[in-house]
Amino acid sequence: MQKIMETQAFQTLMKTKVTEIEDILKKYLPGEEGYQKTVLEAMNYSMLAGGKRLRPMLMQETFRMFGGQGAVIEPFMAAMEMVHTYSLVHDDLPAMDNDEYRRGRKTTWSVYGEAMGILAGDALLNYAFETALCAFDAAKERITAERAQAIAKALQVFARKAGIFGMIGGQTVDIEAEEKQSALSTEELLFIHEHKTAALIQSAMMVGAILAGASERDVDAVEKCAYNVGIAFQIQDDILDVTGDSQELGKPVGSDAQNNKQTYVTLNGLEKSAQEVERLSREAVEILNGFAGEHDFLEQLIIQLIHRRK
Repeated sequence: MQKIMETQAFQTLMKTKVTEIEDILKKYLPGEEGYQKTVLEAMNYSMLAGGKRLRPMLMQETFRMFGGQGAVIEPFMAAMEMVHTYSLVHDDLPAMDNDEYRRGRKTTWSVYGEAMGILAGDALLNYAFETALCAFDAAKERITAERAQAIAKALQVFARKAGIFGMIGGQTVDIEAEEKQSALSTEELLFIHEHKTAALIQSAMMVGAILAGASERDVDAVEKCAYNVGIAFQIQDDILDVTGDSQELGKPVGSDAQNNKQTYVTLNGLEKSAQEVERLSREAVEILNGFAGEHDFLEQLIIQLIHRRK
């Protein structure tokens, strides 16, 4: 009974935090006016499509765990969701996954056209950096040299994890893997998972730690923790494609097998995959417990994220 009450309390708190994040995102969205109004509308349509807002939430909770205070985190939270959203907009394009629906509504390109879908994604990526740079203005008082240095370091991490050495790099290898005749190795698959999935989770948590003034050693530990979370998240996704319920997931199961897509499960089997999810999850929580700051909600968020059923 106590566990149910705890879960209910967590879900209530989760909804409150999502609402808080939604308000932050809306504050940084562009106004829909001028000759370029259509692309601005497409950007906002994409950003307001719903979702769990997990990456900005992970960023905010890590920031708070290390004692971070103030509005400096908010532009980065909005920027993170812009990068994540642009990646989804481009994933849905005819040249990529050719999806007309996401989260129960029309995808951006299917509403505004393929060309405008490309531009909306491009615009969100560029606007993400414009938004992140607002962190220099977020403090009411005169910005200190130490704070400016932290923002610059956070920007460096944010840019790298989103680019060719992060998410885009992972997407590149994933696309090429679909065209390969030979089987992927576990090492190649983990490269895809690390860069395509884990990189933005790493970016979110590392930026939160950096802006809160965490030590370099702690930031490195956060990066490792987030790596585990991202890899476990993706392996669990592979597992659910085999064992999940399509109604609970909100999408058809078995698509990986139908498309002959290699996953962690196809390479290692269900039992070993489940064991790896447990190992990565346990290690991520151990890293979190090594930090002094309060992190009960963050710990439960990570556990729920990794062991989700949908």
